Amino acid sequence: METMTSLERTMAVLDLKVPDRVPVALHNFLMACHMTGGDFSQILRSGEMLAQAQLAAWREFGHDVIMHENGVCAEAEAMGCGVHYPARGAAHVEAPVIKSAEDIDKLEIPDPETTFPLNEMLKATRILVKETRGEAFVIGRADQGPMALAAALWGPENFLLAAADPEMRPQVLKLLEKCTRMNIVYGNAQSRAGAHGTSIGSYGHSLISTTMYDELEFPGDKAFCGAMRKIGCRSFVHSCGDETRLLPNLVATGADCLELDPKTDPEICKRAIRGKTSVLGMLDPHGVLLRGGPSEVRDHTLRIMHAMAPGGGFLMGPGCALPPNTPPESIHTVIQCARREGAYNSDGSLPQLR
Repeated sequence: METMTSLERTMAVLDLKVPDRVPVALHNFLMACHMTGGDFSQILRSGEMLAQAQLAAWREFGHDVIMHENGVCAEAEAMGCGVHYPARGAAHVEAPVIKSAEDIDKLEIPDPETTFPLNEMLKATRILVKETRGEAFVIGRADQGPMALAAALWGPENFLLAAADPEMRPQVLKLLEKCTRMNIVYGNAQSRAGAHGTSIGSYGHSLISTTMYDELEFPGDKAFCGAMRKIGCRSFVHSCGDETRLLPNLVATGADCLELDPKTDPEICKRAIRGKTSVLGMLDPHGVLLRGGPSEVRDHTLRIMHAMAPGGGFLMGPGCALPPNTPPESIHTVIQCARREGAYNSDGSLPQLR
């Protein structure tokens, strides 16, 4: 099979075709910050610094997909939440903007081009696209999906209590509609900045029931994916935890790719997505990649790759954000497995494990 570029390889997977070899995506914004030795609270608020951290990691590892973000509260901050940026960790919301249900009507959708920190994230996207010169697939992540954003804006406990109260359903739906609009507006802006794809983080089985997912999360996820399809931007839906039972619902969102972690059963997952969508992830970031030695990382990587990659439809990488202190040797091992043992045969199979 003719050798592809990283961009061609990734697009083939998203088009449900078989690429030349298994592509690698790195969910590594914290690790990239750590590798610079700098202050996270400065890097995560600067488009230039974020882009340079990601570019340094890309030049170090040579992965196919750059997954770019500054955490999971960029949209919440842009909509008025107070956010804390620690010197050596991920940012988090410390002051929700909604104090009572009446505040929902006051929420406005900000312009990502002029509102911090979204404008800095878009700046980073433009730098990454320019500097990689079409050699990598860039995901300018559109932050949290509708329920996660709503929980940040209102506070998780207050939002989930309201979501479970039938009398509060109109207010909850109004908030989720605004959050969906925010996701779409920001996703559109990421596409205009040159991102090849964009992503939202969905609430799944680790937090809510299937019924609640279908009623409250699914409509926004589907609307986001449909809006991105209209502008030719590839959509990714991230869902942490064991999503084995939720796979049909996630597939039905119309996402080009589902971002999943290793708690989801890989064999069931492969059957559920075959011919319908693709998957990014499945490697264990907090266990094997963080703490495992080279042989354990290699064995884990090859096991997941041989379960998920045959026939295409798989972007291999950590299922969630890599811890800052992930050993670079673990990532080099993953890359080596993809390059040396992830080349596809003409029938879409992989070489036998040695």
